[in-house]
Amino acid sequence: MNAPVDVSFFARAAKPLTSYRKYWAARFGTAKFLPTTRKEMDALGWDSCDIIVVTGDAYVDHPSFGMAVIGRMLEAQGFRVGIIAQPDWQSAEPFKALGKPNLFFGVTAGNMDSMINRYTADRKIRSDDAYTPGDVGGARPDRAAIVYSQRCKEAWNDVPIILGGIEGSLRRIAHYDYWQDKVRRSIVVDSKCDLLLYGNAERAIVEIAHRLAAREPVHEITDVRGTAFVRRDTPEEWFEINSTSVDEPGRVEAHVNPYLMVSEQAKANGATCAKEDEAQAVAQAAEAGAAAANPANLVNPAIKPLTFVPNPALQQRAKIKVPPRDRSVIRLPSYEQVRADPVLYAHANRVLHLETNPGNARALVQAHGEGTTARDVWINPPPIPLTTAEMDYVFDLPYARSPHPRYADENGSHDGATKIPAWEMIRFSVNIMRGCFGGCTFCSITEHEGRIIQSRSEESIIKEVEAIRDSVSGFTGTISDLGGPTANMYRLGCKSPEIEAACRKPSCVYPGICQNLGTNHDPLIKIYRRARALRGIKKILIGSGLRYDLAVQSPEYVKELVQHHVGGYLKIAPEHTEQGPLTKMMKPGIGSYDKFKQMFEKFSAEAGKKQYLIPYFIAAHPGTSDEDMMNLAIWLKKNGFRADQVQTFYPSPMATATTMYHTNKNPLRKITRDSETVDIVRGDKRRRLHKAFLRYHDANNWPLLREALKSMGRADLIGNGKHHLIPTWQPLTDGGYTSARRKNSTTAPVAPAKAKDAKASAPVRLAPVKPSKGRMLTQHTGLPPRDNGSAPARKAASGPVRGSIRKPR
Repeated sequence: MNAPVDVSFFARAAKPLTSYRKYWAARFGTAKFLPTTRKEMDALGWDSCDIIVVTGDAYVDHPSFGMAVIGRMLEAQGFRVGIIAQPDWQSAEPFKALGKPNLFFGVTAGNMDSMINRYTADRKIRSDDAYTPGDVGGARPDRAAIVYSQRCKEAWNDVPIILGGIEGSLRRIAHYDYWQDKVRRSIVVDSKCDLLLYGNAERAIVEIAHRLAAREPVHEITDVRGTAFVRRDTPEEWFEINSTSVDEPGRVEAHVNPYLMVSEQAKANGATCAKEDEAQAVAQAAEAGAAAANPANLVNPAIKPLTFVPNPALQQRAKIKVPPRDRSVIRLPSYEQVRADPVLYAHANRVLHLETNPGNARALVQAHGEGTTARDVWINPPPIPLTTAEMDYVFDLPYARSPHPRYADENGSHDGATKIPAWEMIRFSVNIMRGCFGGCTFCSITEHEGRIIQSRSEESIIKEVEAIRDSVSGFTGTISDLGGPTANMYRLGCKSPEIEAACRKPSCVYPGICQNLGTNHDPLIKIYRRARALRGIKKILIGSGLRYDLAVQSPEYVKELVQHHVGGYLKIAPEHTEQGPLTKMMKPGIGSYDKFKQMFEKFSAEAGKKQYLIPYFIAAHPGTSDEDMMNLAIWLKKNGFRADQVQTFYPSPMATATTMYHTNKNPLRKITRDSETVDIVRGDKRRRLHKAFLRYHDANNWPLLREALKSMGRADLIGNGKHHLIPTWQPLTDGGYTSARRKNSTTAPVAPAKAKDAKASAPVRLAPVKPSKGRMLTQHTGLPPRDNGSAPARKAASGPVRGSIRKPR
């Protein structure tokens, strides 16, 4: 009835995950939780672990957490897998807690990059960590992947290190490091790992585990897709393509012979020119008659015209066949070159992003070091995407769907002081797909998960919804999300397998939706309707970000979404209103937002519901001028937005926008010495200004904005009228700012109680002030907290609500 049909026609020439013969240790069966101590190993009857996974996150046995997916996948192959979660990195002893692994250490920094997890976009240390019990920061080191790898090597020097996770994935080549403001080496070199697995690693980790179990040396495993490693030279059977420089001349074309007549050119092309042939015949006849009449006029036979002969070397070069892609490797500029030359860095980054389609990507190699220390970081093509059947297999593994019991409080609960916020966020959600073909330059999902959408079957998704309903404690009947990296890319893909395998575009929806992209939302609508019809399911919410330019292609989908699956407000991300930054982000124009907004309001009115759109914007993105931010602030005020949740551009490793930030070049186009430059927002003062424009309503920002508007010649926006952006007067302020990470809903004002009241010391909360008619609300201007499916907390007049936490991927 609902067979697992793949949306993508991509030819998956890869061994299925379920086709391997199970390892002998499968006889021990399945553990309720993967062991984290020797005591737990003893209870399972294990004398040792075959594989030990070291992670920077708390151990949550849920398919949204990487260590659980990899651990359960390897367990299903018959291996004994242990977990060392958030170890003390000050010494190697905690890494010996489970003994020596028989096969390898699997190392990951966790679901988030450890540096992004630890520092804000302004390089300030965070006090919290959503992946740690109690939301306490500091449970993992900076650059956790490197530190953990080195400690594992220190603990057991002869055990292979297999590095994975998003931190390693986005640092597989020499990369710009925002926190040190310099170019760092590939993490393969710095961590001294034996193999790096980038992207979704189920296929690669299973193959590597079985090959290591068969006693194949780790240094001989060099043919697995989605891996990177160090080697000294290029094997002889590979064709190396040199791409270590820019602005070099291309192929030399043969010179045109200036003596060729039109008829000779036509003859060379297999045609004739009748008029010139006739004139030539007349001329030859005249010359012959003149020669017969006067033999003295004969031309000296030693005098001959110049003859142009084709150069055999050039002819041979022009006929060179392109080497097969599966045996070709592109040599990028070396680490030393990209560190010293921003133009070559931009060029290397552009080549890397062009080689991300599994259907046509070639291997990459980048030299690190010179002389006797020289070695190459070799990067194999991306992994083959999982089929729908394999996606079902991964998500149907026996997850406990909760944190490990070691994190429970004295009552055996995970809802108190030891709550893990990241788990709470996805506790009642279902991940239905992977991948994203949006290609936003500030995001690294495409570089990590790929552009090809990998979707689960309808049956698998419904089965997980029922499992949450029946087995997850605290469930009240609300599924908080059916989504993924993007809410509405389920089963969307290219219409043509040939085009899909050959395409090298970074985005399928920019500058417009590709004509070869299927945009049918019917399978997703069917899942929504079936899930909300299940017994015990009161509501299905959509919490993932919506790609609204795709949604408007299916009005039926928008209607289904708005009338049944919006819990008061819906997150969308236009990111900006001006074309300058939007072209550098590869995002659609604000017109697409306006079109979706009209549909949203129409279907909300038809359902008799008051619902609100929550647009997200980015400040200080490459390509953004001060005038662009001013115009965005004017648009915000005109549309009644007063957002507290300000997003400042964060240069994450390997993102295209990060390359713009570091090099001032635009890698979306061919890189040359004279190619397009990009306006970059650098320095704390200018970044504060761009954030201030987004929070134009905050009195603390008014002095900075007044100064900026005057210097921009826009003092006309300063005044006390409705058409002005900021007023002329300045109230007393403390200069502080309460982050929306802690509060995302406007609280009611507090007034002291009257003296005659017996409880005079207690504050009295006034009723919230209703906004003026026509003003669109956000969660920061009066919108009530969003229902996420958790049990209701004790009632309060208007309490703080936790801000949104990025969904684990």
